[in-house]
Amino acid sequence: MTKATQTKGTDLVITRSFDAPRERVWQAWSDPKQVKRWWGPKIFRAPVCQIDFRIGGKYLFCMQSDEGEEAWKKGIWSTGTYKEIVPLEKIVCTDSFADEKGHIVPSSHYGMEGMPEELGIELVFEEIAGEKTQMTLRHKGFPVEMIEMCKAGWNESFDKLADSLK
Repeated sequence: MTKATQTKGTDLVITRSFDAPRERVWQAWSDPKQVKRWWGPKIFRAPVCQIDFRIGGKYLFCMQSDEGEEAWKKGIWSTGTYKEIVPLEKIVCTDSFADEKGHIVPSSHYGMEGMPEELGIELVFEEIAGEKTQMTLRHKGFPVEMIEMCKAGWNESFDKLADSLK
């Protein structure tokens, strides 16, 4: 597994290679039972992962931790709408903080200031030699001062994703 991370403006770009076929990595994003196994940084679990995996469909995820901020203990919810799905190749969706019913809320709801109401996510899946997959995440719209925190969170989540694919 390799890690390459860069930031460009307010886009966070992370490229990771996984020792799994592209179909398995794709399913890890499209099957709610699999998403529950890896969603969130290392101290978080994902008690709720709902996915309506079609263009115009929505997702609703919750990540929760027994450690840290009070909001983490209650659960941090996110939602988005799928804008583009190219099977086994690409997923494009929106990304917003939400409440437990899927209504978009400002980042201040979770004690974070300054996040836009809606961000964009683009995932590209590429098959590489020997039953491996290279996945590139582009998370668009971050305030520059939050890029490092978000990069760390995504990389911890992707470490859990790699473990879930074993």
